[in-house]
Amino acid sequence: MLIRIVKLTFKPENIPSFEQIFNESKNRILAFEGCNRVDLYRDIDNPNIFFTYSLWEKEGDLESYRNSDFFKEVWAHTKKLFSDRAEAWSVNKVQSTTPY
Repeated sequence: MLIRIVKLTFKPENIPSFEQIFNESKNRILAFEGCNRVDLYRDIDNPNIFFTYSLWEKEGDLESYRNSDFFKEVWAHTKKLFSDRAEAWSVNKVQSTTPY
C-alpha cells in the first residue's frame, strides 16, 4: 500500500473554489484502479493550507492516475488557485496501531 500526501497552499479567496473542485473530483479519484481512499485535511493554524491523503494499492496505480487526462485537467484548474508551490510525498507505512 502506498500513501500519497500532498500539501496545497491557497490564496484565501480561492479556498471555496478549491473545495468545490475537490468535492466534484473525489469520487472520480476513488474510481481509479487501485485507489482505496481520498481524504482532505486542513491545517489548524493556517487555514489556507490543505493536505490530501490518498491510499493506493501500488505505485503504478498512482502513476496511471497522475498520467490521466482527468488528473491533468483538475490539476491545471487547482494550481491556478495556489499561493505557494505544492509539495508531495509518497510514503509507505512502517508501523501503526491501527490498520489503514
